[in-house]
Amino acid sequence: MTILEKAPAKINLSLDVLRKREDGYHDVEMIMTSIDLADRIELERLEENRIEISLESRYVPNDERNLAYKAANVFKEAYGITEGVHIRIDKNIPVSAGLGGGSTDAAAVLRGLNRLWSLGIPLEELAELGSTIGADVAFCVYGNTAIARGYGEKIESLPSPPSCWIILAKPDIGVSTKTIFEKIDVERLFHPQTSEILKALSERKFDKLCRNIGNSLEDITFSLHPEVMRIKEAMVHAGAAGVLMSGSGPTVYGLVEQQSKATRIYNGMRGFCDEVYLVRLLG
Repeated sequence: MTILEKAPAKINLSLDVLRKREDGYHDVEMIMTSIDLADRIELERLEENRIEISLESRYVPNDERNLAYKAANVFKEAYGITEGVHIRIDKNIPVSAGLGGGSTDAAAVLRGLNRLWSLGIPLEELAELGSTIGADVAFCVYGNTAIARGYGEKIESLPSPPSCWIILAKPDIGVSTKTIFEKIDVERLFHPQTSEILKALSERKFDKLCRNIGNSLEDITFSLHPEVMRIKEAMVHAGAAGVLMSGSGPTVYGLVEQQSKATRIYNGMRGFCDEVYLVRLLG
């Protein structure tokens, strides 16, 4: 028996870092939405009690360092599963890109194992389990559009953004989220207007959404990787209505209503970096 799960990427419409906590984590407020760029996860039972990962990517480990492996491990421990599982990951989401690739794979494994072993666990419980693996896993269990609070584990569903196209441009670098967060000085951060983004979603106003998207981490990533800032400037110059870095970077996205304009910007951005995608919203 093989179970298939789609693992969609996400973009941040907002990312605000509120404060550093005593446990070393940061309290955040993030509005995220799923996009139509996805990994494909296949799960198959093994009689022997072990976890196997197979994938074709020199950048992603196939052992206990992989978030999908960690998801399977915590799931088996939480529900006393003594069977094994083989997990095949077909990677389409860029690695270390700010698009939640590892987190969405882990979330897909949690949902898939729930189906594989017919346990009927509610999504709320899977999301809570996922939050022990990584900050974005809880959101990725649900997908669609939501605001995440705490360190990312408190999820509240939101209305979908207005329909539009998304151009993604990722330079040929990886960005460590841990490194970016280590450099945060909360008092000096830019803080996006989260309340205005919530209003734009509620009112389904594309222009208002584009005016207010924001990311507290942009300036830190730009200072370490100026090429990310240059990509953002190029996308703004090309005419995207709303342009922002997703997560801790380095992927920059642009929101565009018209397909013809989105295609033109997509073709233009291919001159700046190799990894450029033109996708739609799922959330």
